[in-house]
Amino acid sequence: MTATEIETEDDLDLALLRRLAQRVAAASAAIAAAGPRSLVSADEEHTLRRLIRVRAGGLRAPALVRIWRELVAEARAAQAPVTLALCAGADPGRAVDHARLSFGSARLALQPQPEAALAAARAGAVAILPLDAGKPWWGRLLAEPALQVFAALPCLAQLGDTTALAVAQTAPEPTGADQTFWVTDAPGPASGVLAALARDGVAGEPLAEAGGLKLFALVGFYQAHDPRLARAPGRLSGVIGAAPTPLDV
Repeated sequence: MTATEIETEDDLDLALLRRLAQRVAAASAAIAAAGPRSLVSADEEHTLRRLIRVRAGGLRAPALVRIWRELVAEARAAQAPVTLALCAGADPGRAVDHARLSFGSARLALQPQPEAALAAARAGAVAILPLDAGKPWWGRLLAEPALQVFAALPCLAQLGDTTALAVAQTAPEPTGADQTFWVTDAPGPASGVLAALARDGVAGEPLAEAGGLKLFALVGFYQAHDPRLARAPGRLSGVIGAAPTPLDV
């Protein structure tokens, strides 16, 4: 490698760092304008999906996602730092990897039980809770509308089915590629509930079932008082949040 090539690489590295700093500053200003309760904005999601479609230079999509999440985490740290209250479930290593992929290098605090993670969310943290916890922690959100599901993990479809949900004091925004999380105490199999929803034009899939409650991921962004959901089976039911669908790369 010649001296000229080394200088060229150094120049490229410095230019890259300057551009990254400019992008972080722009994202930080956008986060400040949106307010601390905006944790995953529609604009951020649109930008990431556009970058994945373009992928200039052939950068692998998973690497691109990690870089983007770290940029947003750095921008958020300057305005509204996030603490991840992680209840890891049966596979702690995978849970940490999925949390980092979705939220970058935010501060992470492991929680022994879903109740502790939800308590941290009430205090301002982002709670990440597994669907294999054995307890229907997600049913409690029916009585706590201030806490909303706003992200599903893993955020990459190639990593498998949804294993955890992120909860915080936030208001999810529709992005155009969304899923809504809906809970019901309807008796009988989940397939019967899905059939009833389908008759009203609502599609979805079951995510979890425990304690007489069922959790579904519905295709699209539904408001809490959508009349189609009001007609669905169950005496106790409701929307507990929404999130972008996993990135299909």
